[in-house]
Amino acid sequence: MREGWKYCKLGEICKLYQPKTISSELLCSDGKYFVYGANGVIGRYNQYNHENAEVLMTCRGATCGTINLSKPFSWINGNAMVVHPKFEYTFYSNEFLVYLLKSIDLSCVITGCAQPQITVQSLSPLLIPVPPIEEQQRIVTELDLLSSIIEKQKAQLKELDTLAQSIFYDMFGDPVTNEKGWEIKSLMNIGYVERGKGISKKDFVENGVPCIHYGQLHTTFSAFTTKHVSCIPENLLKKPSIAHKGDLVMAITSEDVECSCKSTAWMGDYDIIVGSDAAILHHNQNGIYLSYCTKTESFFNEKSKYAKGFKVTHISTAEIEQIPILIPPLPLQQQFADKIQSIESQKSAITKSIAETQKLFDYTMDKYFG
Repeated sequence: MREGWKYCKLGEICKLYQPKTISSELLCSDGKYFVYGANGVIGRYNQYNHENAEVLMTCRGATCGTINLSKPFSWINGNAMVVHPKFEYTFYSNEFLVYLLKSIDLSCVITGCAQPQITVQSLSPLLIPVPPIEEQQRIVTELDLLSSIIEKQKAQLKELDTLAQSIFYDMFGDPVTNEKGWEIKSLMNIGYVERGKGISKKDFVENGVPCIHYGQLHTTFSAFTTKHVSCIPENLLKKPSIAHKGDLVMAITSEDVECSCKSTAWMGDYDIIVGSDAAILHHNQNGIYLSYCTKTESFFNEKSKYAKGFKVTHISTAEIEQIPILIPPLPLQQQFADKIQSIESQKSAITKSIAETQKLFDYTMDKYFG
């Protein structure tokens, strides 16, 4: 125990309760106030049940124990537990309470197997440290600074993503209207589509031959490295489907229509095996250009037309080959790719900086609460 710190049961110093839940049918897009569910904002409503910002803890479902902070004048649903300080000067701020709760392993208060949950009864006896107010203020100042740096860095990444999309539309126009009059070809006329081979998650090993499955296709092309892909035993497949550098890898099977329409170019410096829930377009165009072109709304809409199935959607390789796409001159595609690679280099440096700042944040949390 730290000198000068008190240790109290959470239920003794905080009021713990689950507010009244409103149904999703009552949510309205133009509502005046945010509605908070288990994992943050889930919509808007024209009434609020909490005037002040409140510390929230997810108390039902797989994300049990997640900590959020609501905005003032919000409606909070009952699948979030409100953790409200009973006494004005127990905590320096809501932010300190958020950091404190995030530092605690809450698995000991989660009950239920099929449906994990946190109850007032299980949470109340939880013993938590309460430093003097002056020390709380110092902790919050230090952690807030690191958090703000991380948030600014993440905002820079979003700005660079927006810039990349803007460059695409500036150079090639809207693929729907094709106001620049580019040639349009179906994918079968710029290459051929090959379906991946059967790979199951149970086949993954720590060291082996790298492979891609659809769950990784939300990642930008530069993020595919040996640190981000899965591996399978070298002898698992006799005749694997292999993506070469620049090949377009497309999801064709998913429990989500949006996920089944994801695609990206493989830009690694080595060949990679592709699983059966994805397909490979071997083509004669610029891979980076195709990667961005297939992320446009028009391509998504065209590909989603072919998505079949109820719980699991599927798109055949024959259908993918019919999808039309803009084909600007190759030199222009390369100019675009050069610009994108420059942006990706900046993103890579920022991502590295985020990881370093996060490491310092985690060290600081452990220094105070570990």
